[in-house]
Amino acid sequence: MASVAEDLDLVQGTLDVLILKTLSWGPRHGYAVARWLHDTSDDVLRVEEGALYPALHRLERRGWIKASWGPSDNNRHAKFYELTRAGRKQLGAEMDAWQKLTTAVSLVLEMQ
Repeated sequence: MASVAEDLDLVQGTLDVLILKTLSWGPRHGYAVARWLHDTSDDVLRVEEGALYPALHRLERRGWIKASWGPSDNNRHAKFYELTRAGRKQLGAEMDAWQKLTTAVSLVLEMQ
């Protein structure tokens, strides 16, 4: 799975929804996905290549993202990923499920 600051582990499936959310802002190549997650999470989430690329390929096989080749910011050939219509729908479903899960976990943790 993804390497997150030393003592954090991502719940299974979380990386997929994080990637979908990242791509909801527009097409990105793999390194840019990892960088955006790291920067947006205040340097907490560090997604390793060994987790990122299998996840991207899995999402592509499911039809939630599609890929095309193009030049990166430094003019290198890179594979860019973007959400499909099915991916946007899946992102909505995943965000709803995540909200329910976090609410339930919060209820348990706040019990005294």
